[in-house]
Parts: sequence; structure tokens; C-alpha cells
Amino acid sequence: MRRIYLDHAATSPLHPEVAEKMMPIMIENFGNPSSIHSFGREARRILDESRRTLAGTIGAKPTEIIFTSGGTEADNLAVIGTALANKHAGNHIITTQIEHHAVLHACKFLEGNGYKVTYLPVNEHGLITPEQVKKHLTDQTILVSIMYGNNEVGSIQPIREIAELLKDHHAIFHTDAVQAYGLEKINVNELGVDLLSVSAHKINGPKGVGFLFAKSGIKLQPSLYGGEQELKRRAGTENVAGIYGFSQAAELALNTREQKTKQYKSYKKNMIAIFDEHNLQYEINGLLEGLPHVFNLYFPKTHIESLLVNLDLAGIAASSGSACTAGSVDPSHVLVAMFGKESDRIISSIRFSFGYGLNSGDIQYAAHEIAKIIKRVTA
Repeated sequence: MRRIYLDHAATSPLHPEVAEKMMPIMIENFGNPSSIHSFGREARRILDESRRTLAGTIGAKPTEIIFTSGGTEADNLAVIGTALANKHAGNHIITTQIEHHAVLHACKFLEGNGYKVTYLPVNEHGLITPEQVKKHLTDQTILVSIMYGNNEVGSIQPIREIAELLKDHHAIFHTDAVQAYGLEKINVNELGVDLLSVSAHKINGPKGVGFLFAKSGIKLQPSLYGGEQELKRRAGTENVAGIYGFSQAAELALNTREQKTKQYKSYKKNMIAIFDEHNLQYEINGLLEGLPHVFNLYFPKTHIESLLVNLDLAGIAASSGSACTAGSVDPSHVLVAMFGKESDRIISSIRFSFGYGLNSGDIQYAAHEIAKIIKRVTA
């Protein structure tokens, strides 16, 4: 049976070139980068080179990169670390209703510890406005956390405009760029953000590694205590092979960024054309111009669980939204925020997401199979 993976927003396959380059690092360069002997120094050299490479991909200084175990830890360190380190300046946080759970649950934790959080609502396209942020800013606001691009519907927020708004305010500005990194052109100096989260496994790098960009001078309270790694901001021996693999995946991703963006946009058009050919009923959740690899569709009279099972039996991997809620009967919090709890879209929407290893033939085949399944389950 032909198998087609359309769930790259959940995780992406490790690029063969990255795997090949990581192997000798894992076998030969096993030293602890904090050790002063030759084995440690070699590991430190690889770590430092990888840090410089990754910093360069977003226009940051190497000292502004904090390596983490992934996007969740980066988001937690940004949100909780900022709040705890700056509680003397206030106790108010502004975020949105459609953030990744790594941000939302961090905010809930802080609410249980005396902080106040404003969750901004979004419109039917999954967007907020800078005016909403401005309306809720107070002298007690210490953090604004707005994701760059949404993982479920692909909506891209006005990050530059919000940063400009916050320029004369003491609040620290964080953006979760996990889905955007590698596809959107990101320069932290042009964006004006103070903190930015990234994860390797979304760009064909290894799982278990990510980073938090923290602008020089930003105060964070560590979430891990132990050694003095990462300039005392994140204790624990660094995952040298994983970080090296991350840097190699990042270079590959950025070198092919424009090509992939064009390719993924064409995949959306191809699927739409085939669905129209089959006279399918569907609507796009979010805007077609959002993140190029995320395509969330509402199919009336279908049900998520039945649809996903039928797709899987046909060899097509897709998702109902965030992978972090896989297996849960809870509706997508993103679609609830966009359309309300009573909307049929909550139980009848599927996310397709594109990435490495796909070609137009795969997309055309998958679209025809999806159309057949939709017709069968709605007959």
C-alpha cells in the first residue's frame, strides 16, 4: 500500500544528510563539552560552531542562544522564566487563545501562582491585531507572548507591528516560532522580539533539541538547576550530536526555503483543484496565505475520528490539529477560538501539512484518495 505522510507540522522525518553527519559525532565526539581535556575540547568546538550557525540563521549573537530539549522547554523557559525573574516589575501577561499548549499551560501554571493572564481572542482567520495588545497593556504587564505562525491553521500574526507597539513599554516580547522557522524569513533584530522559540524536529532535525533566543540583557529564571551550562541559564550536559544535527538541518532548511515555500503553495492549489474536480464540499480554516506547509480544511458532515481512521487505512497520515492532544476527545482549542464551541468545524476539520519527501504525484494521489473517502463517509 502506498503510504503518504501529510503530518509534518506534528513532526518531520530526519533528513538523511543530517543523520549521516550526526553519526560520527555520536560515535567519535562523545566528550563532555565542559571537560578541559582533548575529548571535551573537541565537543566544545562542535557545540560552539553549531551555536554560531544557528544564531546566524536568525541574526542573533551566539551568546543569545540557549539550547533546550525542544520547543516546549523553550516556551516554558520564556514564559515562566520571564515571569519569575521579573515579578518585581508586575504580574500581568498577555497571550492569545490559540497558542501552543506549551505556552497556554505555562500561563495556567503562573495563574495558579498569583499572576494575571489576558488571553486575546482571534477572528475567524485566527488573527489578532496590535490594537488588541495595546488595549490590554498596563504598567503591570511584564510579558507578551504571541506565536509567529499557528501550528493548526497556519495563521501568521503581526509580530513586527506588535514589537513596534511594545518598543516604549517595559514588557518583554516572546514569540513561539516553532512552525515558522525554516519557512519564514526571520531576523530577530528586524522583528524586534526579545525571546523566540525554535525546535529541531519540525525542520527535519533530530527530536529532543531546540533553542530559545534570549536578547542580551533579558532576565530569565532557570527551570533547571545543576551545572553552569548555557551561561548558567540551562543546566545539564549539552546534547552535542543533537545540536550539531540541528545546525545542519537549519542550513538545509534555509538554503531551500524559497523553493519549499513555492512547492508547498502549489500543493495547496493542487489539492483544491482535485477537490473541486470531485465536487467536494469544503472550506479552508484560516487563510490560504498563512504558513505554506499548513492546510486545515473543514469537510461538512464528516467526523474527525472516522475520517482519520479511514485516511490511515488508505495509507494517508493527517491530523485533527495539535499532536500534543492526539487521542484526546477534546475539540481543537484553536478552532473553538476561531468559530465557537457550537461550530460543526470543531468535529469536521482535518489538518494536512507538507514537508520533506513529498512530491506533486504524492499530493495528487492523496487528494483523489481523500476525495473518495469524503464521498464514502458522507454518502
